[in-house]
Amino acid sequence: MLARRLATGVVALGVVSLIYSGGLPSAWAIAETDRLWLVGEHAFADRLYAVSRRALERFVKSYPNEVRVGEATLLLGKSQFGLGEFQPALENFRKAQRLTPPPGRPEEARFWEAETLFRLKRYAEARVVYDALVAANAAAPVAPDAMYGLGWTELELKRPEGAAMAFRQLLEAWPESPLVPSATFYLARTLVELKKPAEAVALLEPFRSRYPNNVLGPEAQYLLGLSRLAVGKTAEGLRDLKEFVTAHPRHELTVAARRSITEGLLKEGQKSDLGQEYQSLINQSPPTAEGLYDAGLIAQHLGRAKDAESAWRRVRAEFPKHALAARASLELAQAAFKRSQFKDASALAKPASESEDEAVRIEALLLMGESDLKQRRFQSALKTFQEAAAAEGADPALRFRALAGSGLAHEELGQSKEAARLYAEVAADSPDAALKKWAQERLKAVRAKAKPPAQPKAEKPKS
Repeated sequence: MLARRLATGVVALGVVSLIYSGGLPSAWAIAETDRLWLVGEHAFADRLYAVSRRALERFVKSYPNEVRVGEATLLLGKSQFGLGEFQPALENFRKAQRLTPPPGRPEEARFWEAETLFRLKRYAEARVVYDALVAANAAAPVAPDAMYGLGWTELELKRPEGAAMAFRQLLEAWPESPLVPSATFYLARTLVELKKPAEAVALLEPFRSRYPNNVLGPEAQYLLGLSRLAVGKTAEGLRDLKEFVTAHPRHELTVAARRSITEGLLKEGQKSDLGQEYQSLINQSPPTAEGLYDAGLIAQHLGRAKDAESAWRRVRAEFPKHALAARASLELAQAAFKRSQFKDASALAKPASESEDEAVRIEALLLMGESDLKQRRFQSALKTFQEAAAAEGADPALRFRALAGSGLAHEELGQSKEAARLYAEVAADSPDAALKKWAQERLKAVRAKAKPPAQPKAEKPKS
């Protein structure tokens, strides 16, 4: 049976080749227009877009008055679209719309115009065409697809409210459309972005039962877990995420799911669950930087400092180029600082100070500066604090810590005027109430030191 099918396919392919080349005997000969149309149509159906394009280009150019030229123009645009030749495809879709009657299904050429504009990343123009299509003919077969495209243009234009409206309209107006599962998922994802997790939960809870084989099922389960965590349904959210991780251990979202599980467990604070998650992460095979780092966070939360530091050392040793290696170094540096091991703290913070994560880099610089202060290395501390304070986009709380450290280094170096200036800035504007109070006290102390002692009044000489 298979051999016969293969033989049939070979014969058919040979016939098409002969038709296209014009090599058939006269008894098989067909009109040139029919030959080009047949090749273009069948090649497109078989996704042989280059063959289809060549045949249809000849058809349109050679026979501009042929009755099928409209269909050929539309099909030519679709072949060019399939080849990624979007600009000529766009021109043909627009040309097809100017023909009378327009070829294809109602609004089909206009729909493909919008799709092509979307691929050209001309999202605002695509949005206008999608919107006009739906407004003009909501009963058109392509109207659900146009509404779906409208939702995506809104997302690309950073207009999540508009995207949510478009996806919701698709669900309400065309509940039988095959696009409903995708529109449901992307509406839920957009609602999460809009900080409306409760609405997302309502959409996602029945997703797996309604669409059990949908390709977006795993992502929907992940999103449901996050949404449940966001509305305070911690147990249900953690269950969803754990099921997702178990079912899809190699999914691109698995690492993020594990991170969310750790954060949820830390927030919930159930020691037994935390202990189980720690064992799961530390024994994960193969190990991951994210799993080991989170295992360290859990161990730290449970008061198991040695286990925490062991996990973070593994991150540095086994994943030295991973972004979390710098954060693990920072965690180890902070632990050393708490033990008053200031030299070790400074050495551990050094690689973290070179992190591409600006927050990690600044925190590491601050820790290095504070370690230098403890070791009475005031000039080194000042330089480090100044680097932290000058970092672009620094969190205000971290910046004012750097300014306060710079002030203290200046004070220890005997530079009272500069110390007072920095203390005054921290005392006036720091968002940290405790740091603000500390700066006020240091400012008073510096000013008191700088104030010259009162001179005793000269006694009036006795007459």
